[in-house]
Amino acid sequence: MATLDVFNLKKQKVGSVELDDAIFAAPINMSLFHEVVMMQRAARRGGNAATKTRGFVRGGGRKPFRQKGTGQARRGSSRSPLLVGGAVTFGPHPRSYAYRLPKKARRAALRSALSLKVKEQMLVLFDAFALAEIKTKEFAKVLKAFGVTKALVVDDKGNLNLVKSARNIANIKVLPEEGLNVYDVLRYDHLLTSVA
Repeated sequence: MATLDVFNLKKQKVGSVELDDAIFAAPINMSLFHEVVMMQRAARRGGNAATKTRGFVRGGGRKPFRQKGTGQARRGSSRSPLLVGGAVTFGPHPRSYAYRLPKKARRAALRSALSLKVKEQMLVLFDAFALAEIKTKEFAKVLKAFGVTKALVVDDKGNLNLVKSARNIANIKVLPEEGLNVYDVLRYDHLLTSVA
């Protein structure tokens, strides 16, 4: 079992924690990373591009000219997709791009991502993110002490002092524990979390 040091916000070592090998020493699967990240990014797509079919284009109720005798093609509406000002054929409509991978694959990818952070020594454990007040400067000092510039911070969602202190710092994202995901773990260099 791997052992990691636990620090306080002043970068003083206050203990150590043994990490579970089932979670933090899992095999690193790059292809699984790709699949899960593509799934997450597809779910975030807006999918709100829209075009009008001939049923939605305004006008075109009157037959433009008589059926026979003009030498032209038959026209029932001036809003046909073949005419200028007409509808769009096979255009995009609002849709969802989301799809789901199996739960086992998603969990394996998260274990693999956490294992990668431990292997790269980019996981930093704190005893608690106990900030006395909402102060961006104070949290920035903590990050500077640990040499962190781009990090994902994971803590309890009730820690509003942490959330509000970190939200104005570039390349820092705070997530609750239940929001931990593969895309954000891989996107940020460091992973900061508390053991409390």
